[in-house]
Amino acid sequence: MSLQPVLDRIDADLPAALERLMDLLRIPSISTDPAFKGDCDRAADWMVADLASMGFDARKCPTPGHPMVVAHHKGPEGTPNLLFYGHYDVQPVDPLNLWHRDPFDPEVQEENGQRVIRGRGASDDKGQLMTFVEAFRAWIAVHGALPCSITVFLEGEEESGSPSLIPFMRDNAEELRCDLAVICDTGLFDSRVPAITTMLRGLLGEEFTIRGPNKDLHSGSFGGAAINPLRVMAKALASLHDETGRITVQGFYDDVPELPDDLRAQWQGLAFDHEKFLGDVGLSLPAGEQDRTPLEMLWSRPTCEINGMWGGYTGAGFKTVLPSEAHAKVSFRLVGQQDPFKLREAFRDHIRAHIPADCTVDFHGHGAAPASVMPVDDAAFEQSRAALTEEWGIPAAYIGCGGSIPIAGYFRDILGMNAMLIGFGKDDDQIHSPNEKYDLDCFHKGIRSWARILARVTA
Repeated sequence: MSLQPVLDRIDADLPAALERLMDLLRIPSISTDPAFKGDCDRAADWMVADLASMGFDARKCPTPGHPMVVAHHKGPEGTPNLLFYGHYDVQPVDPLNLWHRDPFDPEVQEENGQRVIRGRGASDDKGQLMTFVEAFRAWIAVHGALPCSITVFLEGEEESGSPSLIPFMRDNAEELRCDLAVICDTGLFDSRVPAITTMLRGLLGEEFTIRGPNKDLHSGSFGGAAINPLRVMAKALASLHDETGRITVQGFYDDVPELPDDLRAQWQGLAFDHEKFLGDVGLSLPAGEQDRTPLEMLWSRPTCEINGMWGGYTGAGFKTVLPSEAHAKVSFRLVGQQDPFKLREAFRDHIRAHIPADCTVDFHGHGAAPASVMPVDDAAFEQSRAALTEEWGIPAAYIGCGGSIPIAGYFRDILGMNAMLIGFGKDDDQIHSPNEKYDLDCFHKGIRSWARILARVTA
């Protein structure tokens, strides 16, 4: 099947594609708020109808929460079977007063010489998922079929913790299992370089409470003689890092791999400006492991961060009190083969070692997920990288991601297939924030990119 007529069709159909996206953006599919349950259902219906109009066998699948959308299109025998994942739900819009217009009344605006699509969900993730849907539409319009078998899998709870996702995937594993999963929920590197994310850090969350005296104490009457849980907590938290930024929890680095030389060289070629990266948030000096580059710190090294600490009197004025309790929240970003459950116990042992006889400590876990590393020796990765390079005119890069995208790990662990993460968002898209936007050029070139990728992986 010839590619050029498909690209020409995408260019000619861009105004209609934009209007379809605007129509989807007008649906306030906020998954975390029960008041919008009907709108989430309506967004799922919209996607089913749109996919069915192209010839997909599409259906809405009920769950205890919001519905899934599953659609299939059979391609020629002997071609790959690809699963494309996205989510049709969006974040809440609060604080509403910071929006410059109704979040669900999208429009195209001029910004810094660029045309941008403004509205909730424009980048995360409706604009992104519609890039591959529009690429499918163009292929079918030109050739009457897709060049390979495609399964579309759309979720309606990604922005509210995906409570129905794992049970649904397990119950429907045979139907969903394909040769490769493709996720469109990431972005360009430095807002300009097309990228395939191959490394995702895992996440471990912990909360603990240190208890000392059976009530708050007057610091004049008990100070010096009585143990202060806040002092115990401060010492325990300070002990989590040494003076070079290295994490001191026993065995923490046992399953952390070194970055391959070829990948390190590619990252160095990205010329990441860490001074600007930190300068944009009012900082200047990288604070992680001092023998690592900033990109390594962000993408391939594990972290331990104190997310909150409290206790005693924190109101207006002053109160000379020794608190009976002190509290802290700590999170870890994990890499390689680090086992979150093993590290949870190691962290708790580390804290327990700092608790004196007159104090006790209780722990509460807040989720645990391992890292995901994608094997780029799958031919589809290099084929896709070549396709992205052709479309954007800039060599596409394999990059890491400092955050966590659990769905990639679920595809591997539940369905036994690898995932390829490609997206076209920019750093300034303000996802999850007021005035979210998606560059029209990213939408257009994203559609063309998927068309090129389909041509490459089926050649």
